[in-house]
Amino acid sequence: MTILISPMAESDWSDVSRIHQEGIDTGNATFATKPAGAWEDWCKGKISSCSLVARDSDLVVGWAALSPVSGRRVYAGVAEVSVYVSAIARGKGVGTLLLQELIRTSEANGIWSLQARIFPENKASLELHQRQGFHIVGIQEKLGYMEFGPFGGKWRDVVFIERRSQVVGIDPQ
Repeated sequence: MTILISPMAESDWSDVSRIHQEGIDTGNATFATKPAGAWEDWCKGKISSCSLVARDSDLVVGWAALSPVSGRRVYAGVAEVSVYVSAIARGKGVGTLLLQELIRTSEANGIWSLQARIFPENKASLELHQRQGFHIVGIQEKLGYMEFGPFGGKWRDVVFIERRSQVVGIDPQ
């Protein structure tokens, strides 16, 4: 498997949506019940310069994106991370490549703090993020009610993690 990471484009939308649905179907990736309906809907909630895809030849096998955590100016350098890898590519380093490039891209775009909320059962995602410098801030108990899948009818905790850049948003020396 030879993976290339590139900016996400509208032409990638069907693959991005498919991979997002695969994650939704696991019950351990998101509270979302379905992917955004259209590319335009997707773009409304993302930082376009920080949306990436991973390709193996012509096949999109993963994606990563950042969403702003707030519209307030003081939080302009704070973003929420999403990383999804297709079932056929999991465990092959795709998530690592995506997250490494997302970190680099985020810093190039002036983002100093990355955050994620991950279900505690999603150990692979927690480990992936921690290997890239994220640390656990805490557990948000019963953050949301899961209505579907293997956890349907249950309140879910999430592990709140963050990564602070050592390059962007640091005090001048």
